[in-house]
Amino acid sequence: MSKRITLDIDSKSVMVNDRRVQVLGDISCSIDAGSFVSVIGPSGCGKSTLLRAIMGLDTDFVGKIQIGDQNVQGPGVDRGIVFQEPRLLPWARIRENIAFATPTGKESVYTAGNVERLMNLFGLHEFANAWPNQLSGGMMQRVALARALVNLPEVLLMDEPFGALDAHTKLVMQEELATIFKTQLTTTVMVTHDVEEAIYLSDAILIMSGRPGRLIEFIEVGLKKPRDRSDHTFVSLRFDILRRAFGDPAPGLGFLKASFTSEQTTGAS
Repeated sequence: MSKRITLDIDSKSVMVNDRRVQVLGDISCSIDAGSFVSVIGPSGCGKSTLLRAIMGLDTDFVGKIQIGDQNVQGPGVDRGIVFQEPRLLPWARIRENIAFATPTGKESVYTAGNVERLMNLFGLHEFANAWPNQLSGGMMQRVALARALVNLPEVLLMDEPFGALDAHTKLVMQEELATIFKTQLTTTVMVTHDVEEAIYLSDAILIMSGRPGRLIEFIEVGLKKPRDRSDHTFVSLRFDILRRAFGDPAPGLGFLKASFTSEQTTGAS
């Protein structure tokens, strides 16, 4: 069962060379249960720090984070996390890597049956007895996703999960993730630098400012799924989010947005 995430962070600071540096500023919003939200913003704005705070790996901040009606005070099996690198156990086979995340002595949902279900869902069953070094980068990241979901977490956190993949594999993984999350209704927060990826996968996008990272906007995507990356509205939204998050990233390309907007208006008349 997925749960709502409530962020109410006033500030987060760290010590750097005997000087306190503010990493996060005011971030207050709610993420609906079962929704997929991407976090974007300039490099170094605290996106990964925010993710670690939701996970409970970093609780040294002013404010609070709630999963449902419970304050986050540390890590828990109600939250799964996927990093940019798969971080698989090299001495364990694929089935064992997925099952490794299940607490010992648990019954019901923490069963071998759930491991098998996820291997089938992610297309991993024929590789169940393979070693991690026998898999491609994309396949290893599927294993990492399955491991994060094996406990049926209420919240899934992903820190640039496809950032290390080549362009083609990245697109394939985005398609597969979009398909999987039609049935896997886990509240998901994903950090990404890829605005197109954020629009393609997300129900909403949280835009952060430069350091200290503050909430600039919380945008509902509002496009029907499955999404077409070449659709006029998709392309226009991509330009708008780039501008809001990073300023005008490429002034010379402004004519493209104008062209798409013009064609959309003409087609609707």
